[in-house]
Amino acid sequence: MHGCVPRKKPAISAKNRVFRLQFAKKFINKPLKFWNTVLFTDESKFEIFGRKRQPKVWRKKNTELKLKNLVSTVKHGGGNIMVWGSMAASGVAELTFINNTMDRFQYLNILRTNLGASVRRVQLPNSWISQQDRDPKHAAKIVKEWLQQNAPNQLNSPPQSPNLNVIENL
Repeated sequence: MHGCVPRKKPAISAKNRVFRLQFAKKFINKPLKFWNTVLFTDESKFEIFGRKRQPKVWRKKNTELKLKNLVSTVKHGGGNIMVWGSMAASGVAELTFINNTMDRFQYLNILRTNLGASVRRVQLPNSWISQQDRDPKHAAKIVKEWLQQNAPNQLNSPPQSPNLNVIENL
């Protein structure tokens, strides 16, 4: 046996498990041609130095100061950065840095600036499909209205489904 950090599993309600299963059944047999038209987008936070989670170390008594049992640190935690990115089957598209806490207005500005450029960069067809998760700022009225005009084809993920968005792994 050895020390390890337990894996995380999202807590998903019974109702949302049903939605996730329906989504999976609906899209499991879609041909590659369909998936080649989807632009996946999301924002993520990255720790600049290390991780917030504490690693585990197995050691013998009185060996806590040996080099193999130490973890490097920096003053003030090292900080983090937020980014918005997009990708498709044909490649990685735009990436933009987010300076402040993102709200619906900043999100809309990111879409206005980057969505079209992303579609062009990965050379999606005119019938391309936009995919984003159900974050509240993504579902804001002003964002939905803009998307209806500029990205009318939407792939709507079920609630509580970050693991169904392929960009989460990028």
